[in-house]
Amino acid sequence: QVQLVESGGGLVQAGGSLRLSCAASGRTFSIYYMGWSRQAPGKEREFVASIRWSSGSTYYEDSVKGRFTISRDNAKNTVYLQMNSLKPEDTAVYYCAAGPRWDTFGSWGQGTQVTVSS
Repeated sequence: QVQLVESGGGLVQAGGSLRLSCAASGRTFSIYYMGWSRQAPGKEREFVASIRWSSGSTYYEDSVKGRFTISRDNAKNTVYLQMNSLKPEDTAVYYCAAGPRWDTFGSWGQGTQVTVSS
């Protein structure tokens, strides 16, 4: 089992930046992909970005391409999401996740709130 702990959320004005971090522990050797999903009020959880742990290949949802960057530090078992040019529609609870495919996750963190004011 993999445990995931996020940090770095908060309140930012539109156009600003935030960086989320997610530290993995437990059976980290079993991780193929790590990523982020988000859930806005009244909406379903949606994929944001993921990264293949071994190669560093990255995947992004269309609305965040060019604004968000996912990266990882293998030595620290940590994945990051750098979010730039934030928009009010990026407001959501962001969840760190791990799983067997770039778009399929089985382990989740507790979530961290990101609020972008206009």
